[in-house]
Formats: sequence, structure tokens, C-alpha cells
Amino acid sequence: MPLWARRAAAATLWTSLPSALWRLAVALGVPVGLARSEYDAMLIPGWGYLILPLLCAVQEALAFLTLGLVRPWGETWPRWLPGLGGRRIPVRAAVIPAALGAFACTIYGALFVWTTLHADMKITRWGEWVMNICYVPMVAWGPLLAVVTVHYYRRRTRNAPGRKPVPDRSLVRQGETNHSGG
Repeated sequence: MPLWARRAAAATLWTSLPSALWRLAVALGVPVGLARSEYDAMLIPGWGYLILPLLCAVQEALAFLTLGLVRPWGETWPRWLPGLGGRRIPVRAAVIPAALGAFACTIYGALFVWTTLHADMKITRWGEWVMNICYVPMVAWGPLLAVVTVHYYRRRTRNAPGRKPVPDRSLVRQGETNHSGG
């Protein structure tokens, strides 16, 4: 597994973490520069206090799944799953959700930039600065996930049954050709 792919997958966790922590701070009532009316709008009485932490947990769980695209556990179903345990994960079962996730994260990142520039939020200047620092890394999540997804697809389908085998380029030096036989 190339180092760049492992680092790109790990970077998805780091790009999503600051915004999750910011939301968690809002849910806990930590002052992040928002006006009280903004807290009230985000924290709907009752469920609002659960929605933000739940959103943080789901976001980080989805970011964590990106690691499966560069780790062995992303190629085989866990043994504890009845009927599937120990079997290879079909490439499409990983690539399609990952590609949709990359698309969604890219759109979300672009929308964040757009809405931040045009928002009418009651927030202090330092609060806006903190929020931007926490959310701007999310812009990279979609493209990073897309790159790792393409790598996963190419790696898993390189020598799939029914496909012409692709030679390992690391074995052929520049300028040399692999002549087997006569």
C-alpha cells in the first residue's frame, strides 16, 4: 500500500475532526462567539442537544471508514457477520458508497464556503474566525476520499478474474522491457 494513499485516508479523519469538535462545543454550551439566538436556533429544545453530538459521531465514523479503503479490514467482511463473515467485500460494495460520499463531501465543502461568505449569522469576529478554521479543512474531505476511492478500485480490480493482468511497474526499470521467452 503506497504511503500517499495511507496518508490521504488518514487525512480524512483530520479534515473532519475540527468541525465535529466545534459542533460538540456548541452542544455543550462552550462560548465560540455565537450570539445566544444562534445557540437557541441550533439547539432545538429536547432533541437539539442530542442531534449535534450524534452528527459529530456519525461524521467521524464515516471519516473512519475511509481507512478501510487502505487497510485489510476494508477488503474482507468481519467474521462475526452471519453469512458474510470472512468473505471478500465486493469492490462495488465499497466503491459506490465511497464515491457517493466523496461527491457529497465535495458538495458540502463547496456549499460551506458559499454559505459562509453569504451568511447572516450573529457571531463575533473571533467566533467567525474560529468557525472558519474548524470548517475550512472539510473542503478537502471530498477530494481526499475520491482519490483514495479511485486507488482502492484500481488496486482491487488490477488483477481481477476476467481482466488482463497488469504488470507490476515497480519491477521494470525505466527504459527496460520485460522479454520473456526467446
